Amino acid sequence: METAPTQNRVRCSSRIATSNAVFRSPSDLVQHSGLRYNIWIMDSAQTHAVKSENTQTVRLNIARPFAAAFYRLRELYNYRGLIYYLVLRELKVRYKNSVLGFLWSLLNPLAMMLVFTVVFGLLYKRADGPEQYPIFLLCGLLPWNYFQAGVMGSINSINGNGNLVKKVYFPREVLPLSTILSQLINLLLAFIVLFVALAIFRPHFSAWWLLLPVVILIQTAFMFGLALILSTVNVFYRDMTMIMDVVMLAWFFLTPVFWDVSLLPAAADFFGIAIDVRRIYYIVNPMASIINMYRDILYNGYRTDPDFFLRTTITAVLFLGVGYWFFYRYCGRFGEEV
Repeated sequence: METAPTQNRVRCSSRIATSNAVFRSPSDLVQHSGLRYNIWIMDSAQTHAVKSENTQTVRLNIARPFAAAFYRLRELYNYRGLIYYLVLRELKVRYKNSVLGFLWSLLNPLAMMLVFTVVFGLLYKRADGPEQYPIFLLCGLLPWNYFQAGVMGSINSINGNGNLVKKVYFPREVLPLSTILSQLINLLLAFIVLFVALAIFRPHFSAWWLLLPVVILIQTAFMFGLALILSTVNVFYRDMTMIMDVVMLAWFFLTPVFWDVSLLPAAADFFGIAIDVRRIYYIVNPMASIINMYRDILYNGYRTDPDFFLRTTITAVLFLGVGYWFFYRYCGRFGEEV
């Protein structure tokens, strides 16, 4: 038996396709998606070995963060068929027995836009308020709906698939990821409403619209990191859904979805020190920064300032990194808790 003196190593192989994993719970044989493993769990200072017939062996030092990140991405790619199936299942369950089906992805933002326009666009109309308020509202409402539905749906993704978690091996992050990707499809469908409105009221095409996929990717990374943390905590403490219902409601009103950041003071004096209120607000509330980028590109038709764009990207990547670290710190106990 080969040993590693100071750190765990992973050796994995497969009959059909090579796949790697950090195995944290005993299992004799795992079969899934054409992959077959014989798994032996050894001491923490020893090798985790996976053997099968006529295959190559891949070794990975999990202490190296960049190698570990590459390994996780490759494993997610290997399980892309499972991700596709889970996303399709989410969509089918959501619209099962629905008369309008996917049309609700278009009608729901239209109905919400109408309500918010009547309440906030007319009753609280300001002379210096945003022009074409429905478009202004949609640029914030669609990303927020994506964020709220994706994060809230992913909280119970591990517990809701307990039987799957206990029976077969697969990357556990596939479960919250599939929930977020299913909501991403709804976001893309809802963008049809926004682009039709832009074509009617703002027919001038802006080249900065091409940055939209990048902004969506940044938001998805932020959501995925947050979903990994919340779904992990919910495995051990089932109160997270109720807590996050309240948090999301407060977060919604504290985020400039239906109101403009210009309502906030530009600066404030704190014990003789001038504070940039809006800058601190954007740092403390990542969703405010993300919605601001959507509005810069779609509503205003110009790019976000590079430093603002970079800061928001770094925040999303940090959430993703911390979420992955937290998730894999405790994922070995999921089978015992769900």
